[in-house]
Amino acid sequence: MNVAGILRDKGHDVFTVDPRITLAEAARLLDERRVGAMVIVDRAESPVGVISERDIIRAVARGGPEALQQPVSAFMSGDVVTASTDDSIDELMVRMTGRRIRHLPVVENGRLTGIVSIGDVVKRKIEDAEAEAEAMKAYIASA
Repeated sequence: MNVAGILRDKGHDVFTVDPRITLAEAARLLDERRVGAMVIVDRAESPVGVISERDIIRAVARGGPEALQQPVSAFMSGDVVTASTDDSIDELMVRMTGRRIRHLPVVENGRLTGIVSIGDVVKRKIEDAEAEAEAMKAYIASA
């Protein structure tokens, strides 16, 4: 299984926001959309950052409630680590655990085409393990 398979099953929807919205607005949108992160995009719709629930908590912990009135660009993770549709589940796991991130925007030809979360990756890994176990059972039963 690769990223293309994950997106085929879960869809290509990505919630994006402008870097100028406030942190309070970003928090409201995360809650409203029931997601853990959103991709920050420039005018050309290219990813320039990611804002997550963790980023918001850290901002408030460090800057107090006043941080909520600041632009999201001041607190987003700006070094955007991305995935491509050809990346394997194992490649995603290495990238996510190595960088300690839970969301990877999927970019193809410079265009944002989806997002993959650690939950998506773990779900696929479990499904792959279950399918392999079933194949082994069928093989043993047929011997």
